[in-house]
Amino acid sequence: MSQHYYSQQPEARHDRRDLTTVLRGRSLRFTSDAGVFSKGDIDYGSRVLIEKMEIPQDAKVLDVGCGYGPIGISAALLAPEGHVTMVDINSRAVELSRENAGRNGAGNVTVMESDVLSAVQGQSFDVILTNPPIRAGKAVVHRIFEQSYEHLREGGTLWVVIQKKQGAPSAVAKLESLFPVVEELEKDKGYWILRAQK
Repeated sequence: MSQHYYSQQPEARHDRRDLTTVLRGRSLRFTSDAGVFSKGDIDYGSRVLIEKMEIPQDAKVLDVGCGYGPIGISAALLAPEGHVTMVDINSRAVELSRENAGRNGAGNVTVMESDVLSAVQGQSFDVILTNPPIRAGKAVVHRIFEQSYEHLREGGTLWVVIQKKQGAPSAVAKLESLFPVVEELEKDKGYWILRAQK
């Protein structure tokens, strides 16, 4: 089987690298590695989502498909009185996220290996964030949307970044079948920021 960033145990040879970047006005340092999503730099879609997302200071947040952590760690720093749970199927990404949370002073973070939202059964959240694994296929992306609806509190929001050419219109249609309110908040270089409210 070929290896992808959504493989549970990546077999790619390690190629750790350090990235320093500014997100939401803060200088942050991340370690990435081969076998994880966007290892060379934080991808543009994630950056657009991070700059646009609204995180209350005391929010309970879930980052689905966290990779090495830029979205969830940014959310944790925006919610100092809250808590962020970060999940990814990729064990290498999970370890990197733990390391990067510590490096950036995000102590209000829990990182878990999880197939979609399986590791957070019984939990509910104020905000769910995802840059979904498009290459895993539409069925997986739609499962993230469905399970996110189940795990959101009443009035909670799901924030999604997705490229138009990788299925943004069908993502909107799927979200509209689940959520009473779906908004297209931003379109930037082909990336759409969607917010669905329960």
